[in-house]
Amino acid sequence: MVAYDNKFLSRHLSFYDEFTASQRALFHESLQVQPLVKGNIILNHDKQCQGLVLVKRGQLRAYIVSDGGKEITLYRLLAGDSCVMTASCVLKNINFTINLAAEKDSEIYIVPPLQYSKLMESNPVVNKFTLDKMSSRFSDVMWIMEQVVFSSMAKRIASSLLEYSSLEQSDYISTTHENIARDVGTAREVVSRMLKYFESEGAIELSRGAVLIKSYEKLEEISD
Repeated sequence: MVAYDNKFLSRHLSFYDEFTASQRALFHESLQVQPLVKGNIILNHDKQCQGLVLVKRGQLRAYIVSDGGKEITLYRLLAGDSCVMTASCVLKNINFTINLAAEKDSEIYIVPPLQYSKLMESNPVVNKFTLDKMSSRFSDVMWIMEQVVFSSMAKRIASSLLEYSSLEQSDYISTTHENIARDVGTAREVVSRMLKYFESEGAIELSRGAVLIKSYEKLEEISD
């Protein structure tokens, strides 16, 4: 059994305080804590279903990869966020595989799929939590798909820069053109051309491995 933070679990898992004594024992006995180094992959097509993932600290990226190797970011998980897409193997008629990787040094709680399935079967609150989270994540995925299909590349790249800035709480974004391309599902060369255009418009300033946002107003106009 690992050391766990009762207050953290209670705050971020709505079912935690609804357990019976036996369910709580099963949860605690199965709970795993996994430290992650930036770049570690937790889940991909080569790895088995992980079960429930709850981020204790750090930042994870959920993404899919095309047959040609092109990536696109679906959503990010920050401290307190949970992901049940990693437990899709315990959900009937769900066949949706995502990749999950650490963008920063992180630490996560994991409840393995077998034990999580037992908790879902024995506690309706766990089942409701899972369905609610799955619905929310599919909404995130559908929003991304709508952006890919209907939005211009300029809008998607501008939105990505604004998201990076929000995550870092800074005008200065330490990232590469390749990382942005990976987020929006395009080639690095396309991102480089678009960022040069943003720079010519006075919205940003480029430097090696970084982007400085000079005008949020101009970026927001592009992203709208």
